[in-house]
Amino acid sequence: MERVDVSILGRDYSLACPAAEKPALLAAVRQVDQRMLAIKGTGKVASNERIAVMAAIQIANELLTLRAPDGPLSDIAVGDFRGKIDDMNQMLDKILTNTD
Repeated sequence: MERVDVSILGRDYSLACPAAEKPALLAAVRQVDQRMLAIKGTGKVASNERIAVMAAIQIANELLTLRAPDGPLSDIAVGDFRGKIDDMNQMLDKILTNTD
């Protein structure tokens, strides 16, 4: 594990990650910091805790609405996969129950 020192919204943090994952971690830190700075810049949210929560919600929303670029799953958002898998499992359970 490698120690990585970063700054988010002017506060310093020391994180640990495998060396191979350091570039991805730094990219994530940059994205979080930029998002939090943008929220702070609006002047509508004052506390750092609320800014962090708002940034987390925005990033989670983007992740859940992210779609695969091409292919058979391009019309399904990441957040919808769980529901689709649950539906498929229920259908399979019905079919297996009926064949017994």
